Amino acid sequence: MGKASLYRLVPDKTVFLLCDIQEKFRPAIPLIDSLIKNTAKLLAAGKVFQVPLLVTEQYPERLGKTVCELDIEHACLKVAKTRFSMLVDPVRKSMADIYGGKPKTAVLFGMETHVCIEQTAFDLLNEKIDVWLVADCCASRINQDRDLALERLRHIGCNIASSESIIFNLLGDKNHKAFKQIAPLVKDASADMQLWGPTKMAPKK
Repeated sequence: MGKASLYRLVPDKTVFLLCDIQEKFRPAIPLIDSLIKNTAKLLAAGKVFQVPLLVTEQYPERLGKTVCELDIEHACLKVAKTRFSMLVDPVRKSMADIYGGKPKTAVLFGMETHVCIEQTAFDLLNEKIDVWLVADCCASRINQDRDLALERLRHIGCNIASSESIIFNLLGDKNHKAFKQIAPLVKDASADMQLWGPTKMAPKK
């Protein structure tokens, strides 16, 4: 498989994994309004491209349901969990049912980046599934925890992208039949999530 094939997102071989963007996290996450705005755009685009969506909620009895601003009615699965990783048995079964095995690529986003997102990414990589982390749709209570987790995950093979880069990768061509539906979604810039840039190595002496 060439790199051109590896790094293209194909809607019917891709799954969107929305991790634990729940009501009780609102006061604790400093950039949650921006996170929700970017995630809503990504979900709307995924719906246009008919990318299967799987949603988890961490201990919803205490932490609440997925925030009301996010439209997840089209999700193939919404499941409660206590494990930090999203790859609980119902998620594995749903992926097997949808893809006749497993997806080629998982587009992963949600909270918290250094806990549930990180551990989900570990499990996906161990399953030989390509992982795209949507950096501007990920958050932690402290931004440095998110940024350090993204940097760790970059080093072990995850692709770090923005919501718009994911959307345009799926679109691929101005002449795509979905262009008129996608154009209004990307008309306004994404909300700033105050991300660090990639860590620069100190120059050798």
